[in-house]
Amino acid sequence: MAITRSATLVRHLTDLCDLSASAFATKRLTPLRSPCCSPPSAEPEAAPLRVALLLSGGVDSSLALNLACAAGHTVTAFYLQIWFQEDFRNFWDACPWEDDLAYARAVCDQARVQLRVVPLTCHYWDHVVSACVADIAAGRTPNPDVLCNSRIKFGAFMEYLHSEHAGQFDRVASGHYARLDRWPTHDGTGAALPPILRCCADAVKDQTYFLAALSPAQLASAMFPLGALPKASVRTLAQAGRLPPAERKDSQGICFLGKVKFSEFVAQHLGTCPGSFVDADTGRRVGTHNGVWFYTIGQRKGIQLSGGPWYVVSKDPGRNLVYISSAYHAADKRRSTFRVGLFSWLGDARPAQGRNSGLRVKVRVAMRHFPPSMALLTRASLRCAMDQRHTAPA
Repeated sequence: MAITRSATLVRHLTDLCDLSASAFATKRLTPLRSPCCSPPSAEPEAAPLRVALLLSGGVDSSLALNLACAAGHTVTAFYLQIWFQEDFRNFWDACPWEDDLAYARAVCDQARVQLRVVPLTCHYWDHVVSACVADIAAGRTPNPDVLCNSRIKFGAFMEYLHSEHAGQFDRVASGHYARLDRWPTHDGTGAALPPILRCCADAVKDQTYFLAALSPAQLASAMFPLGALPKASVRTLAQAGRLPPAERKDSQGICFLGKVKFSEFVAQHLGTCPGSFVDADTGRRVGTHNGVWFYTIGQRKGIQLSGGPWYVVSKDPGRNLVYISSAYHAADKRRSTFRVGLFSWLGDARPAQGRNSGLRVKVRVAMRHFPPSMALLTRASLRCAMDQRHTAPA
């Protein structure tokens, strides 16, 4: 049954991407000719690899598992239990990971792949949730998915594999929408050159941003089987292969919250602390909020004041002030420069500092991609200048 299903998936992948079936079967791959696809990302030319696949129970990781199997690899699935079962049941009586695990088991049963459950709750709290809570308390807006990928999925989990299954796996695969370009040659010392992280075939679904904090060593062990496929094709393939989560909705929101509202989570861990809303244009106090940590720049929802709509334009965590504006989209509010920090360099080379660094930065806001902008690199930050002025995203 598994062989028949794998053949079905390969056949549909061939139809979608115009890939030669004989080349796929003999591991002699040529570039895909479909404009929406790029070369296969499951490394069939390197088969058989021993792959530890991160299975969440969703359609993306489930198809990634089947594509890795179809490429000729020996696959073992791992479900990472990171949900705070006791804590969250006590407060919210919700346990969404049970549904996820049920789907994961069904996928593995269908594919005849072994599934192992790895409890990483403590690691997740120490390296992701506590860091996010600290950032929120300091008035910043963290991205837990970035931390989860680098510190848990390709961090603590890789450490677990090295400790409990040393030498048993060549790759850690996931259902992320990203590609890796691997060098066919080696450097002067004979060591393999680090792979290059590249955008996937779907510009809207691309998740390279969430993988940007991975180190070269982590990327060298990674595999992203979905990198050659747009999201619509992933759903089509899952339906064609009759995968259990083929019709399941994609998860949304912050990964560790599940059904819990963000405001509830913040209130539980940081409490409330009444402070003032201040009109950024007049300096006048216009209302009261429950704590600066409940708000992020660009936010509109939750500001129930007359004279709006109001948007958050800045915050003062030390004084517990939230500055808002009802003219958020006015022309004079637009800006063309911004700063970024916390770099993750994926190679040994470093660009020169100053205006002659030669760096170009690609800016993406939601689903809109902007032309590359010039960048001024200093030791601690990067100042980017865009060709046109834009309103900060809400």
